[in-house]
Amino acid sequence: MIIFIGIQATGKSEFYKQNFYKTHVRLNLDMLKTRNREKILIDACIKAKQPFVIDNTNPTFKDREKYIRLADDAGFKIIGYYFQSSIKDAVARNDKRENKEKVPIPAILGTHKKLELPKYEEGFDELKYVAIGTNMNFTTEDYTYEI
Repeated sequence: MIIFIGIQATGKSEFYKQNFYKTHVRLNLDMLKTRNREKILIDACIKAKQPFVIDNTNPTFKDREKYIRLADDAGFKIIGYYFQSSIKDAVARNDKRENKEKVPIPAILGTHKKLELPKYEEGFDELKYVAIGTNMNFTTEDYTYEI
Protein backbone atom coordinates (compact mmCIF):
# COMPACT_ATOMS: atom_id res chain seq x y z
CA MET A 1 0.00 0.00 0.00
CA ILE A 2 1.20 3.44 -0.87
CA ILE A 3 0.08 6.58 0.94
CA PHE A 4 0.56 10.01 -0.61
CA ILE A 5 1.11 12.91 1.80
CA GLY A 6 1.04 16.57 0.82
CA ILE A 7 -1.06 19.64 0.31
CA GLN A 8 -3.29 20.01 -2.73
CA ALA A 9 -1.71 20.83 -6.12
CA THR A 10 1.63 19.17 -5.43
CA GLY A 11 1.37 16.63 -8.25
CA LYS A 12 0.14 13.58 -6.35
CA SER A 13 -2.37 12.39 -8.94
CA GLU A 14 0.00 13.02 -11.84
CA PHE A 15 2.74 11.15 -9.99
CA TYR A 16 0.32 8.23 -9.61
CA LYS A 17 -0.43 8.26 -13.34
CA GLN A 18 3.28 8.30 -14.22
CA ASN A 19 4.38 5.64 -11.74
CA PHE A 20 1.58 3.39 -10.50
CA TYR A 21 -1.27 3.49 -13.02
CA LYS A 22 -0.51 0.03 -14.38
CA THR A 23 0.18 -1.67 -11.06
CA HIS A 24 -1.91 -0.11 -8.26
CA VAL A 25 -5.58 0.73 -7.76
CA ARG A 26 -6.03 4.45 -7.05
CA LEU A 27 -8.28 5.39 -4.14
CA ASN A 28 -9.14 9.07 -3.97
CA LEU A 29 -11.93 10.85 -2.11
CA ASP A 30 -12.33 13.40 -4.91
CA MET A 31 -13.49 10.51 -7.08
CA LEU A 32 -15.19 8.27 -4.51
CA LYS A 33 -16.95 11.11 -2.60
CA THR A 34 -17.55 9.12 0.64
CA ARG A 35 -15.47 7.31 3.26
CA ASN A 36 -17.87 4.36 2.96
CA ARG A 37 -17.06 3.87 -0.73
CA GLU A 38 -13.37 4.24 0.08
CA LYS A 39 -13.60 1.57 2.80
CA ILE A 40 -15.40 -0.85 0.46
CA LEU A 41 -12.61 -0.53 -2.11
CA ILE A 42 -9.81 -0.73 0.47
CA ASP A 43 -11.37 -3.90 1.88
CA ALA A 44 -11.59 -5.36 -1.64
CA CYS A 45 -7.93 -4.52 -2.35
CA ILE A 46 -6.84 -6.06 0.93
CA LYS A 47 -8.87 -9.25 0.38
CA ALA A 48 -7.50 -9.57 -3.16
CA LYS A 49 -3.92 -8.66 -2.07
CA GLN A 50 -4.12 -5.94 -4.75
CA PRO A 51 -1.58 -3.12 -4.40
CA PHE A 52 -3.26 0.26 -3.99
CA VAL A 53 -2.50 3.96 -3.57
CA ILE A 54 -4.27 6.29 -1.16
CA ASP A 55 -4.20 9.48 -3.24
CA ASN A 56 -5.49 12.01 -0.72
CA THR A 57 -3.68 14.77 1.16
CA ASN A 58 -3.33 12.65 4.34
CA PRO A 59 -1.84 15.58 6.27
CA THR A 60 -1.92 14.22 9.81
CA PHE A 61 -0.74 11.15 11.65
CA LYS A 62 -4.37 10.40 12.50
CA ASP A 63 -5.39 10.61 8.81
CA ARG A 64 -2.70 8.08 7.90
CA GLU A 65 -3.09 5.81 10.92
CA LYS A 66 -6.24 3.99 9.79
CA TYR A 67 -4.74 3.07 6.42
CA ILE A 68 -1.46 1.96 7.94
CA ARG A 69 -3.19 -0.20 10.54
CA LEU A 70 -5.40 -1.94 7.94
CA ALA A 71 -2.53 -2.55 5.55
CA ASP A 72 -0.15 -3.70 8.28
CA ASP A 73 -2.72 -6.15 9.69
CA ALA A 74 -3.09 -7.60 6.17
CA GLY A 75 0.68 -7.97 5.70
CA PHE A 76 1.09 -5.22 3.09
CA LYS A 77 4.34 -3.35 2.67
CA ILE A 78 3.60 0.29 3.54
CA ILE A 79 5.30 3.06 1.59
CA GLY A 80 4.72 6.76 2.11
CA TYR A 81 5.46 9.45 -0.47
CA TYR A 82 5.76 12.97 0.91
CA PHE A 83 5.15 15.68 -1.71
CA GLN A 84 6.89 18.85 -0.57
CA SER A 85 5.83 22.18 -2.01
CA SER A 86 5.60 25.77 -0.96
CA ILE A 87 2.13 27.24 -0.65
CA LYS A 88 3.03 29.78 -3.33
CA ASP A 89 3.95 27.06 -5.84
CA ALA A 90 0.90 24.95 -4.99
CA VAL A 91 -1.42 27.94 -5.45
CA ALA A 92 0.24 28.76 -8.80
CA ARG A 93 -0.28 25.18 -10.01
CA ASN A 94 -3.85 25.23 -8.69
CA ASP A 95 -4.55 28.44 -10.66
CA LYS A 96 -3.76 26.53 -13.86
CA ARG A 97 -6.38 23.89 -13.10
CA GLU A 98 -9.79 24.03 -14.72
CA ASN A 99 -13.34 23.70 -13.39
CA LYS A 100 -13.80 21.12 -10.62
CA GLU A 101 -10.07 20.37 -10.53
CA LYS A 102 -9.43 23.77 -8.94
CA VAL A 103 -9.27 23.73 -5.13
CA PRO A 104 -10.32 26.75 -3.04
CA ILE A 105 -7.22 28.52 -1.69
CA PRO A 106 -8.49 28.32 1.92
CA ALA A 107 -8.49 24.52 1.55
CA ILE A 108 -4.82 24.54 0.52
CA LEU A 109 -3.95 26.85 3.41
CA GLY A 110 -5.93 24.73 5.86
CA THR A 111 -4.24 21.52 4.79
CA HIS A 112 -0.83 23.16 5.03
CA LYS A 113 -1.60 24.42 8.53
CA LYS A 114 -2.37 20.93 9.85
CA LEU A 115 0.36 19.10 7.88
CA GLU A 116 2.43 16.77 10.07
CA LEU A 117 5.56 15.40 8.43
CA PRO A 118 5.50 11.61 8.19
CA LYS A 119 7.73 9.46 10.39
CA TYR A 120 8.81 5.85 10.16
CA GLU A 121 7.41 5.36 13.65
CA GLU A 122 3.91 5.59 12.19
CA GLY A 123 4.44 2.16 10.65
CA PHE A 124 5.99 2.92 7.28
CA ASP A 125 8.34 0.34 5.80
CA GLU A 126 9.69 3.01 3.43
CA LEU A 127 9.33 6.76 3.11
CA LYS A 128 10.10 8.73 -0.03
CA TYR A 129 10.42 12.42 -0.72
CA VAL A 130 8.97 13.70 -4.00
CA ALA A 131 9.81 17.05 -5.56
CA ILE A 132 7.93 18.38 -8.56
CA GLY A 133 9.86 20.09 -11.29
CA THR A 134 8.87 21.87 -14.44
CA ASN A 135 6.51 20.11 -16.85
CA MET A 136 5.42 17.68 -14.12
CA ASN A 137 8.81 16.02 -13.93
CA PHE A 138 9.35 14.43 -10.55
CA THR A 139 12.41 13.49 -8.55
CA THR A 140 12.17 10.92 -5.80
CA GLU A 141 14.65 10.16 -3.07
CA ASP A 142 14.73 8.49 0.31
CA TYR A 143 13.04 10.56 2.96
CA THR A 144 14.93 12.21 5.79
CA TYR A 145 13.53 14.36 8.56
CA GLU A 146 15.80 17.24 7.57
CA ILE A 147 13.65 18.22 4.59
